[in-house]
Amino acid sequence: MSWLEIFDIVSRWIFIFCISYYLITNLQWYNYSLYRVITKHHKQKWHFFHFVVPICVFLICGFYTQNIIFYLYLYVIEVPFILLWGFKLDKKLVFTKRVIRFFAICFAFVFFNEVLTVLSKNFDPSLRFLYLLPLLFGCIFSKLYETLLLNRYTQMAKDKLALMASLRIIAVTGSFGKTSIKNFLYQILQNKYTIYATPRSVNTFKGIIDDINKNLDFGTDIYVVEAGARESGDIKEIASLLQQQYAIIGEVGHQHMEYFKTFDNVLQTKLELLESKRLKKAFVYEKNPIPEYISADKKALIQPYPDDIRNVSATLEGTSFEIKLQKQWYLFKTKVLGQFNVDNISVAIILANALKVPIEDIQKSVSKLQAIPHRLNLLNVNQKIIIDDSFNGNLKGMLEAIRLSNLYDKRKIIITPGLVESDPESNIVLAKEIDKVFDIAIITGELNSKILSAYIQRPQKIILKDKTQLENILQGSTQKEDLILFANDAPSYI
Repeated sequence: MSWLEIFDIVSRWIFIFCISYYLITNLQWYNYSLYRVITKHHKQKWHFFHFVVPICVFLICGFYTQNIIFYLYLYVIEVPFILLWGFKLDKKLVFTKRVIRFFAICFAFVFFNEVLTVLSKNFDPSLRFLYLLPLLFGCIFSKLYETLLLNRYTQMAKDKLALMASLRIIAVTGSFGKTSIKNFLYQILQNKYTIYATPRSVNTFKGIIDDINKNLDFGTDIYVVEAGARESGDIKEIASLLQQQYAIIGEVGHQHMEYFKTFDNVLQTKLELLESKRLKKAFVYEKNPIPEYISADKKALIQPYPDDIRNVSATLEGTSFEIKLQKQWYLFKTKVLGQFNVDNISVAIILANALKVPIEDIQKSVSKLQAIPHRLNLLNVNQKIIIDDSFNGNLKGMLEAIRLSNLYDKRKIIITPGLVESDPESNIVLAKEIDKVFDIAIITGELNSKILSAYIQRPQKIILKDKTQLENILQGSTQKEDLILFANDAPSYI
């Protein structure tokens, strides 16, 4: 074998790695759903430049006797561009065991393919597309292997839960507020019970299974689980696994509309949390409609919240409200910001009370509640007031952050990409409120830049296609005593 043949083989391996790297990065972003990668990606041009064009160039170059054109493209364009693309991502590929298995399976087929090519000696260049088959086989066999693995881990999780007969499970869903409710419940209940909650924003079926198998201790009294969904049946699958005794269905709104299309589809999916055979009580946000198809037995288990709340105060100093429990009114105070958090905290209070936690203990716990990271966190940095609301991506929450910002009497700056996975009408409402309150509006990303720019007229506008220059922009456009609101955050692939 000549050095040129070896160089050709190495070049093909590098090429396959480049497009495999691009593919698996996108799959990881979209929960390993190829359908979602193709149909829901907000930057389809990336698919064209980093996947379609390279494959076309590779195939076309097969018709030339010399591979010099392919080598020039690969080493001058493809490799530098994919390295630059990966370097600039703010949500880079995480080399999990699944990702490593994907590369291992893919390159096992690449190796097998190269062996066949060498043995065939007279390889027909018109069959160059065969070099790409390992990528296809890698995807197929990786998917099959992961499915088998998931089935095994699912059974392990079910067996573990079956052994924990005294474990009480609380499942939480909703269009927004899930993570906050989960964390508030954990903080309120932890003084009376041995409690464990799914970490961070783990809320998928696969993530919950992994959490049960790896992290849930047998001595746990209460397990609080956040349940998320991208399509109909996702919540039902989680409820079937958990068979939770308590369910919380927070406010259902026009979130994730690009997946669900209609509000009714969103509502139907969230109400799948009622489909637990062991359900004792379901706390449902009072403004959520209950469809007629919900059985009478399930309706009897539903308790609307918050039905008795009064004297709500929500400022930059904190939040207070009164709630009626056992026919008496009780005052609760917290440093957690946001009027909408009254709803989130109140359902945690109601459930804690149902679980026999003394009201005085609940009041103490609420007064010590820690805000959820990146959700209306108030910070003082370099003599500037920062409201970090970067993980809050719903209209109601963002409008509350704007309302709180408006309580400040000096200059105000907002950094936002707008609403992701929402409808244009919601972004128009958001833009109009931004226009009323802020002196400078920094719009990040391309997704909503046009619609936000059209309706934000009064403030100075700065539009950033990506966030690499954000720090420099803030240094140049802010001053002491400014209030800076980070409203929602979107990764660079949005």
